[in-house]
Amino acid sequence: MPRVVLADDEHPIRLILSAKLRERGYEVIECRDGDEAYESITSGVPDVLVTDFQMPLMSGLELAMRLRSEPGTCHLPILMLTARGHSIPDHDLARTNIRAVLPKPFSVKLVLERVASIVSDSASSRAA
Repeated sequence: MPRVVLADDEHPIRLILSAKLRERGYEVIECRDGDEAYESITSGVPDVLVTDFQMPLMSGLELAMRLRSEPGTCHLPILMLTARGHSIPDHDLARTNIRAVLPKPFSVKLVLERVASIVSDSASSRAA
């Protein structure tokens, strides 16, 4: 069963996405902030991280850069959710494993499609 760490400080978003991901057969670890997500990920690297850009304690971008700098998590694929108006500069994207950035409000269907694609791509690259 593929594992997803879902980090967002907004409880309704975690509630909706975790329910939909579980319906599709994913194990979901919910985190309220970047620090909690970092601890969850370093305890057992998931297949994908879905994170909000703006969170307390550690932003999604800071989390992505920290994970990229460590050998055990440097290849972890990331799906970033961001409020309209926030953008991630190309040079920051190049320093992370962010595979896609989706604006909030987002389509749950699109998030599920992107997670499935990321997990599938990661499984293919590990098998190769």
